[in-house]
Amino acid sequence: MKFGSWYPLAEAAAHAPPAPGVLQVRVAEGLIDYPRGKSAMIHYEAALDVRAAATTLAGAHPGAPWWCRHTIEPTALAPADADALAARLLRDFTVRFGSPPVLPS
Repeated sequence: MKFGSWYPLAEAAAHAPPAPGVLQVRVAEGLIDYPRGKSAMIHYEAALDVRAAATTLAGAHPGAPWWCRHTIEPTALAPADADALAARLLRDFTVRFGSPPVLPS
């Protein structure tokens, strides 16, 4: 699977497709402390509609300085493939950093 370029979460409606895929979200600057290191990553999500998921997240966190990106290849990602990819990313992150990613408060 391939991901596109990062863009501000607040601009997701203009960038994210209304299609199945995986959304990744990171802080715009700095790193978050996790039990086994630091990472900018704060969220992974499989969605039937990446645009809707991203705009919902942006609406729930207005003004949050977060960036996101979404899967771009294959362009027709099946929902089950998106779920499996998101699960793998979360598992790998948790193994590496000692906990799943968390949205900052």
